Amino acid sequence: MRFFGARRRLPGVPRETDEEQLPSAVEEVLVREIASALAQSPDDDAGGPALAPPAPLRPDRLVDWAHDCGLPWFVDADGDLGWTWDRRRWAVTSAGADGEILEMVAEWNRIVSIERLEQVLELCNEWNASRIWPTAYAQVDDVGQVHLLAKTAVDLEHGVDDEQLDQLLRCGLHTAASFFDTLDEAFPDPAAGAP
Repeated sequence: MRFFGARRRLPGVPRETDEEQLPSAVEEVLVREIASALAQSPDDDAGGPALAPPAPLRPDRLVDWAHDCGLPWFVDADGDLGWTWDRRRWAVTSAGADGEILEMVAEWNRIVSIERLEQVLELCNEWNASRIWPTAYAQVDDVGQVHLLAKTAVDLEHGVDDEQLDQLLRCGLHTAASFFDTLDEAFPDPAAGAP
């Protein structure tokens, strides 16, 4: 008797693919699906207009996106693009040898005293252990103040279309805002409440 009981083959169900045959079987499926997708005209019911191919990440695309979303944007003294949203500031840069890595670094709009560093690091570690984005971290400046940051980085070596770029940027904004909301709950602003 087999561990999982008898396994009967149902009518019409193909036999299990041998490990040596699997790569060619997968390749056949991919070729068939890609050929089918390429054969559809832009006016087909399934597709609508043809999608633009992925384009390289360029600063002008980031500025256009911010403008289209109504985000106030700026270029700092180092030439890096940034924008503000929900009282928070983002630096948006392209890193990597060819500028193919999209990096969004957001800074919480408050500063924490050095005495709370252990609490802050614990919160950042909990966040990073349970979520993919953003990477949460703390930086201590020269005068002992703790700045909390959220970083989202995506490798776009093969380009990105406008819809993908929109989704990545919105995801970066909203996930960082979620981290900052968590900080707001953990460390309420004493000046925000009535005396």
